[in-house]
Amino acid sequence: MAQNKSKIPRATLKRLPLYYRFVNTLKSKGIDRVNSKAISEALNIESATIRRDFSYFGELGKKGYGYNIDSLLEFFKTTLSDSDNIHIALVGVGNLGRALLTYNFSIHDEMTITEAFDVDEHIVGNKIGDVTVHHMNDLKQVLADKDINVVILTTPESVAQRVANELIEANINGILNFTPSRIEVPNTVQVHHIDLGIELQSLLFFMKNYSN
Repeated sequence: MAQNKSKIPRATLKRLPLYYRFVNTLKSKGIDRVNSKAISEALNIESATIRRDFSYFGELGKKGYGYNIDSLLEFFKTTLSDSDNIHIALVGVGNLGRALLTYNFSIHDEMTITEAFDVDEHIVGNKIGDVTVHHMNDLKQVLADKDINVVILTTPESVAQRVANELIEANINGILNFTPSRIEVPNTVQVHHIDLGIELQSLLFFMKNYSN
Protein backbone atom coordinates (compact mmCIF):
# COMPACT_ATOMS: atom_id res chain seq x y z
CA MET A 1 0.00 0.00 0.00
CA ALA A 2 2.72 2.49 0.99
CA GLN A 3 4.76 4.36 -1.57
CA ASN A 4 8.53 4.92 -1.59
CA LYS A 5 9.15 7.16 1.41
CA SER A 6 11.90 9.05 -0.41
CA LYS A 7 9.21 10.47 -2.72
CA ILE A 8 6.93 11.60 0.10
CA PRO A 9 7.28 15.21 1.35
CA ARG A 10 9.05 15.56 4.67
CA ALA A 11 6.16 17.63 6.05
CA THR A 12 3.78 14.73 5.35
CA LEU A 13 5.99 12.22 7.14
CA LYS A 14 6.30 14.51 10.17
CA ARG A 15 2.50 14.71 10.46
CA LEU A 16 2.01 10.92 10.49
CA PRO A 17 2.71 10.54 14.25
CA LEU A 18 0.10 13.24 14.95
CA TYR A 19 -2.46 11.32 12.92
CA TYR A 20 -1.50 8.09 14.65
CA ARG A 21 -2.01 9.46 18.17
CA PHE A 22 -5.36 10.97 17.25
CA VAL A 23 -6.66 7.80 15.58
CA ASN A 24 -5.42 5.70 18.50
CA THR A 25 -7.44 7.89 20.87
CA LEU A 26 -10.52 7.39 18.71
CA LYS A 27 -9.96 3.63 18.91
CA SER A 28 -9.82 3.78 22.70
CA LYS A 29 -13.21 5.51 22.69
CA GLY A 30 -14.78 2.73 20.61
CA ILE A 31 -15.06 4.82 17.43
CA ASP A 32 -14.68 2.73 14.26
CA ARG A 33 -14.34 5.35 11.52
CA VAL A 34 -13.36 8.98 11.04
CA ASN A 35 -13.37 11.52 8.21
CA SER A 36 -10.84 14.18 7.28
CA LYS A 37 -13.06 16.96 8.67
CA ALA A 38 -12.92 15.47 12.18
CA ILE A 39 -9.15 15.01 11.97
CA SER A 40 -8.84 18.60 10.74
CA GLU A 41 -10.81 20.01 13.66
CA ALA A 42 -8.87 17.98 16.21
CA LEU A 43 -5.36 18.70 14.94
CA ASN A 44 -5.89 22.11 13.35
CA ILE A 45 -4.66 20.83 9.98
CA GLU A 46 -6.60 21.66 6.81
CA SER A 47 -8.80 18.86 5.47
CA ALA A 48 -7.22 19.21 2.03
CA THR A 49 -3.77 18.72 3.56
CA ILE A 50 -4.92 15.57 5.35
CA ARG A 51 -6.44 14.10 2.20
CA ARG A 52 -3.29 14.94 0.25
CA ASP A 53 -1.10 13.36 2.96
CA PHE A 54 -3.14 10.16 2.92
CA SER A 55 -3.20 10.05 -0.89
CA TYR A 56 0.55 9.31 -0.94
CA PHE A 57 -0.20 5.93 0.62
CA GLY A 58 -2.97 4.64 -1.64
CA GLU A 59 -6.69 4.23 -0.99
CA LEU A 60 -7.01 4.57 2.79
CA GLY A 61 -10.64 5.71 2.76
CA LYS A 62 -13.80 6.10 0.69
CA LYS A 63 -15.67 9.27 -0.14
CA GLY A 64 -18.78 9.57 2.02
CA TYR A 65 -17.57 6.87 4.41
CA GLY A 66 -14.26 8.16 5.75
CA TYR A 67 -11.45 6.05 7.12
CA ASN A 68 -11.71 2.77 9.02
CA ILE A 69 -9.95 3.17 12.39
CA ASP A 70 -8.48 -0.34 12.57
CA SER A 71 -7.12 -0.09 9.02
CA LEU A 72 -5.57 3.31 9.74
CA LEU A 73 -3.90 2.08 12.92
CA GLU A 74 -2.39 -0.93 11.21
CA PHE A 75 -1.17 1.27 8.36
CA PHE A 76 0.40 3.86 10.67
CA LYS A 77 2.17 1.22 12.77
CA THR A 78 3.66 -0.33 9.66
CA THR A 79 4.62 2.99 8.08
CA LEU A 80 6.06 4.61 11.20
CA SER A 81 8.29 1.65 11.94
CA ASP A 82 10.05 -0.63 9.45
CA SER A 83 11.83 -2.50 12.25
CA ASP A 84 10.46 -5.19 14.54
CA ASN A 85 12.38 -3.81 17.54
CA ILE A 86 13.57 -0.23 17.98
CA HIS A 87 15.76 0.72 20.92
CA ILE A 88 15.68 4.32 22.08
CA ALA A 89 17.92 6.38 24.36
CA LEU A 90 16.81 9.18 26.68
CA VAL A 91 19.03 12.14 27.60
CA GLY A 92 18.13 14.16 30.69
CA VAL A 93 16.77 12.25 33.69
CA GLY A 94 14.89 15.05 35.43
CA ASN A 95 11.24 14.85 36.44
CA LEU A 96 9.97 14.31 32.88
CA GLY A 97 12.79 11.96 31.91
CA ARG A 98 12.24 9.88 35.04
CA ALA A 99 8.52 9.67 34.32
CA LEU A 100 9.15 8.51 30.76
CA LEU A 101 11.63 5.89 31.95
CA THR A 102 9.22 4.61 34.58
CA TYR A 103 6.43 4.36 32.04
CA ASN A 104 8.89 3.47 29.25
CA PHE A 105 7.33 5.69 26.62
CA SER A 106 6.59 3.95 23.32
CA ILE A 107 4.58 4.27 20.12
CA HIS A 108 3.93 0.57 20.23
CA ASP A 109 5.22 -2.47 22.10
CA GLU A 110 8.31 -2.93 19.91
CA MET A 111 9.69 0.52 20.77
CA THR A 112 11.53 0.62 24.10
CA ILE A 113 13.84 2.99 25.96
CA THR A 114 16.91 0.90 26.73
CA GLU A 115 19.51 3.55 27.62
CA ALA A 116 19.48 6.79 29.62
CA PHE A 117 22.08 9.53 30.23
CA ASP A 118 22.59 12.38 32.69
CA VAL A 119 25.42 14.44 34.24
CA ASP A 120 24.16 14.40 37.83
CA GLU A 121 26.37 12.06 39.87
CA HIS A 122 23.43 11.41 42.21
CA ILE A 123 21.44 10.00 39.28
CA VAL A 124 24.16 8.23 37.26
CA GLY A 125 24.30 4.52 38.08
CA ASN A 126 20.74 4.41 39.40
CA LYS A 127 18.21 2.07 37.84
CA ILE A 128 14.91 3.70 36.88
CA GLY A 129 12.31 1.27 35.67
CA ASP A 130 14.42 -1.26 33.75
CA VAL A 131 17.06 1.24 32.64
CA THR A 132 20.38 2.07 34.33
CA VAL A 133 21.48 5.71 33.88
CA HIS A 134 24.85 6.30 32.17
CA HIS A 135 27.01 9.41 32.47
CA MET A 136 26.97 11.74 29.48
CA ASN A 137 30.71 11.11 29.10
CA ASP A 138 29.82 7.61 27.88
CA LEU A 139 27.19 8.81 25.39
CA LYS A 140 28.98 8.19 22.10
CA GLN A 141 30.37 4.81 23.10
CA VAL A 142 27.10 3.43 24.45
CA LEU A 143 25.02 4.65 21.49
CA ALA A 144 27.52 3.09 19.09
CA ASP A 145 27.71 -0.20 21.00
CA LYS A 146 23.91 -0.51 21.21
CA ASP A 147 23.37 0.68 17.62
CA ILE A 148 20.88 3.36 18.73
CA ASN A 149 19.98 6.23 16.39
CA VAL A 150 16.83 7.62 18.06
CA VAL A 151 16.97 9.77 21.20
CA ILE A 152 14.36 11.42 23.43
CA LEU A 153 15.65 14.79 24.63
CA THR A 154 14.40 15.90 28.07
CA THR A 155 17.25 18.13 29.22
CA PRO A 156 16.90 21.68 30.58
CA GLU A 157 16.29 24.15 27.77
CA SER A 158 19.60 25.92 28.44
CA VAL A 159 21.67 22.88 27.37
CA ALA A 160 19.37 21.43 24.69
CA GLN A 161 21.37 22.69 21.72
CA ARG A 162 24.69 21.63 23.22
CA VAL A 163 23.38 18.13 23.86
CA ALA A 164 21.85 18.03 20.38
CA ASN A 165 25.30 18.82 18.96
CA GLU A 166 26.74 15.84 20.87
CA LEU A 167 23.96 13.62 19.53
CA ILE A 168 24.75 14.73 15.99
CA GLU A 169 28.42 13.87 16.54
CA ALA A 170 27.24 10.45 17.78
CA ASN A 171 25.45 9.90 14.44
CA ILE A 172 21.93 10.07 15.84
CA ASN A 173 19.35 10.29 13.05
CA GLY A 174 16.20 11.15 15.02
CA ILE A 175 15.47 13.33 18.07
CA LEU A 176 12.15 13.55 19.91
CA ASN A 177 12.50 16.95 21.55
CA PHE A 178 10.48 17.58 24.72
CA THR A 179 12.36 20.80 25.53
CA PRO A 180 10.94 24.25 24.68
CA SER A 181 14.10 24.98 22.67
CA ARG A 182 13.91 24.71 18.87
CA ILE A 183 17.19 22.95 18.30
CA GLU A 184 19.11 23.33 15.05
CA VAL A 185 20.31 20.17 13.29
CA PRO A 186 21.58 19.28 9.80
CA ASN A 187 19.15 18.03 7.17
CA THR A 188 20.33 14.47 7.78
CA VAL A 189 18.80 14.52 11.28
CA GLN A 190 15.05 14.47 11.86
CA VAL A 191 13.64 16.35 14.86
CA HIS A 192 10.10 16.06 16.13
CA HIS A 193 9.11 18.73 18.65
CA ILE A 194 6.36 17.85 21.10
CA ASP A 195 3.91 20.70 20.55
CA LEU A 196 1.56 21.22 23.50
CA GLY A 197 -0.54 23.59 21.39
CA ILE A 198 -1.49 20.77 19.03
CA GLU A 199 -2.15 18.39 21.91
CA LEU A 200 -4.42 20.94 23.59
CA GLN A 201 -6.23 21.53 20.29
CA SER A 202 -6.90 17.80 20.09
CA LEU A 203 -8.09 17.72 23.72
CA LEU A 204 -10.51 20.60 23.14
CA PHE A 205 -11.88 18.80 20.09
CA PHE A 206 -12.67 15.70 22.15
CA MET A 207 -14.19 17.79 24.94
CA LYS A 208 -16.47 19.48 22.43
CA ASN A 209 -17.46 16.47 20.34
CA TYR A 210 -17.19 13.34 22.47
CA SER A 211 -18.06 14.37 26.03
CA ASN A 212 -21.07 12.63 27.58
